Amino acid sequence: MKSLEELKAIREKMQNQVGLRKEDAETTRVIVGMATCGIASGARPVLNAFAEGVAANGLSDKVVVTQTGCIGLCQYEPIVEIMEPGKEKVTYIKMTPEKAQEVIDKHLMRGQVVAEYTFK
Repeated sequence: MKSLEELKAIREKMQNQVGLRKEDAETTRVIVGMATCGIASGARPVLNAFAEGVAANGLSDKVVVTQTGCIGLCQYEPIVEIMEPGKEKVTYIKMTPEKAQEVIDKHLMRGQVVAEYTFK
């Protein structure tokens, strides 16, 4: 068991790390469903593709890639939701790393929703 001082130090360190990830009102969020069904359907490579693509295209200051649990549409996994400030949420279904690259290029960089991959 850790001492009280060790636990306080761990808490402070973690709070500082969480503070670094704060988002502002202008941040676009890319949320990848990473529940068991999503992972089994290939969500991990999709998450990695978004994270790497956002960084490679210099979008890290405007776009945050994160994960969540079950989105509730298991038959459409892997699912990615994009939430942009002032716009309706866009839900992409049956994603692959290749589709993720296209979404980064068209949606995140040019503002064009890739309608053929969305939940209708």
